[in-house]
Amino acid sequence: MGERYQSDSGYTVDQYFDLVRQGALAEDDRVELLEGIIVAEPPMDPPHATGIGVVAEALRVAVGARASIRVQAPLIVGSRSVPEPDVAVVAGQPRDYAQRHPSSALLVVEVSDSSLKQDRLSKSRIYAAADIAEYWIINLRDDQIEVFRTPDPVQRVYASRSLARRGDRIALVAFPDASVAVDDLLPWPPRRRDDEL
Repeated sequence: MGERYQSDSGYTVDQYFDLVRQGALAEDDRVELLEGIIVAEPPMDPPHATGIGVVAEALRVAVGARASIRVQAPLIVGSRSVPEPDVAVVAGQPRDYAQRHPSSALLVVEVSDSSLKQDRLSKSRIYAAADIAEYWIINLRDDQIEVFRTPDPVQRVYASRSLARRGDRIALVAFPDASVAVDDLLPWPPRRRDDEL
C-alpha cells in the first residue's frame, strides 16, 4: 500500500482537485483520493504494467465501440474518493469526458500484487458503495481473477465473489454477449506442462 497524506478531516473531491490546480500535486503524481485520504502509489513493476496493457487490450476487443476503455484515469465515486482504476470500462466515448471525469463505470479492474489487500478491502468497498456493477482484481500472486458482482451500496460490499482461472472465460455484466478469456487478462502466457515440451 502506498504512502498516505491526510488533512485533519480528510479531503473532499473538490479540495483534492484544488491541490492539483494549486500545484501541490502534479497531474502525473501517482496518487489517488480514497475516502478522504490521498494515497501515493508505489512504482509499477513490469508484470503490473504489462497486466494493465493486456487487460485494456482484451477489453477493447470484447467491448468494441460500445463503451470507452480508460487506463489509470480518475473516477469520481462519491464526495471523498477519486480512485484511478488500472482499467475502467465507462459508458459513452472518450470525448464524453473532456469536461469532467466519469462518476460511474460499467466495470473497474485493478491489477494487483503488493496492493492485493487494499484492492480487496478498501477498493471493493469504495466501488460497491458507488454501485459499480462489476469489479475485477487481476490477482498476479495467484494467477487468477477475482470477480466481484451484485453491489450493495448501503452495506458497501459485493454480494457475489467468484474466482476465474486459466481456461475460463468471464462474461461482462454490462455486455452479456461479450466475454474475455482469463488467459488474455494475465500478463504472462500460460505455463507449458512438461508433456507439451
